Amino acid sequence: MDIRGNASVPAPTGLPRAALGPVLGLAGAVAALQLALAGRYGFHRDELYFLSAGRHLAWGYVDQPPLTPLLARASTAVFGGSPTGMRVVAALLCAATVVLIALAARELGAHRAGQVLAAAGTAVSAMVLAVGHMLSTASFDLFAWAGIGVLLLRLLRTGERRWWVAVGAAVGVALLNKDLVLLLAAAVLPAIALAGPREVLRGRWLPLGAAVALLVAAPNLYWQARHGWPQLTVASGISDQDGTTNRLTFVPMQLVYLSPVLIPIWLAGLRRLRSDPEVRWARPIGYGYLALCVLVLVLGGKPYYALPPLLLVLAAGCEPVARRLRSPVRPVAALLVAALVNCLITLPVLPERQLAAVSWIYPESAEQVGWPELTSAVATGWEQIPPGDRARAVVFATDYGEAGALALYGPRLGLPAPYSGHMSFTDWGPPPDSATGPVLLVRPAPYPEVERAFTGCRQVALVDNGRGVPNEEQHAPVLLCSGPVAPWSVLWPRLRHSY
Repeated sequence: MDIRGNASVPAPTGLPRAALGPVLGLAGAVAALQLALAGRYGFHRDELYFLSAGRHLAWGYVDQPPLTPLLARASTAVFGGSPTGMRVVAALLCAATVVLIALAARELGAHRAGQVLAAAGTAVSAMVLAVGHMLSTASFDLFAWAGIGVLLLRLLRTGERRWWVAVGAAVGVALLNKDLVLLLAAAVLPAIALAGPREVLRGRWLPLGAAVALLVAAPNLYWQARHGWPQLTVASGISDQDGTTNRLTFVPMQLVYLSPVLIPIWLAGLRRLRSDPEVRWARPIGYGYLALCVLVLVLGGKPYYALPPLLLVLAAGCEPVARRLRSPVRPVAALLVAALVNCLITLPVLPERQLAAVSWIYPESAEQVGWPELTSAVATGWEQIPPGDRARAVVFATDYGEAGALALYGPRLGLPAPYSGHMSFTDWGPPPDSATGPVLLVRPAPYPEVERAFTGCRQVALVDNGRGVPNEEQHAPVLLCSGPVAPWSVLWPRLRHSY
């Protein structure tokens, strides 16, 4: 088979011995580090949303399928309702991803040193550390895509088309977490048709794998269809709001998410997938990654959407780089530098008061600070409502993070359940029309469309996280309004927003 799948260069069938000891040691070390640091800051805004979504389990939500909220509920049920308890699953997924990328390197012919280099490179990359610290849809996505990548490599290497069933099952599970995996399919299948081995596309196994994927994902797809495919609206909103920024930052953020130290290995992987006859069968992985980058750029998606296949390209470069190494001193030193820098940026290493030093690079670190203080500020505003009026009063938040924080921390301060028009919080409302006010409104920035829905608003409190951490909620005003301008059932469609 030539480079376009027309001449015959059989893929190797044997595999080097797995470097289980050092790879599992690295994975365990990453998990231990993540768990040791998991509770140093508080919940992230997305985690607060997942906690609320986990209390409203469904086959779908306006912005995501059901898996991550289910994982949030399960993790907190088993390990406790603290940030550490919620993040056990994320840490385990992070460790599993390290192992999977090492297995991908093995599929590509890497021996012990190459497999260990793949595991170490994955373990120190900024994105892997970030998604392993807090539970997000990206936590499972990274793991799922890495697993799909290993299965695809096994399929391409052996030519055994029955592997399409396993690939389909993995894609179906990934679809229960996020629809982005469809972009991977849209990139890889044409790459196989272009670069070969085309034989794996023939016969009944690929359609059977697709049917398995649809069957596994069917409950969420049915939910989305019944609700008018709201995830498409959310995706369009993200593209409209952040598409230009995402496109301008795509290339530099790819390198930052990976780590500049690992760029030579990544480039070696691209070169190897393009020109090394020994891994010609794996060429669709390289082409697929490049095609995925084009798709993300066209759609205005977030740069990290293309990271999982980037790790597979990194895995391809580990064996040739490991062969050229004459001494482990320099690569170990470089990996340690990458680990230190990326841990400092993505993990809760710094004291909270010093977060401004890194939050301009990685804003998510600052979004883990100040939620109890926000709730206290809202409680201060609640105390200004006469007790006789509280039965008709409503607490309304413009953002799902604020609403999630109020749902978690509010009851101990005597606050009622919050309402919000953001994402799936909209589906868990509206307040009853008998709740004629007052309305306690918290919003991190001016939001005229929301404010016009209420009358007689005045500021009664100001959020201060007490550590000077600049984030979206710092110095957010809490407004006390006389009431809504119309019954909630009439206002609610106006208050819905998904970005």
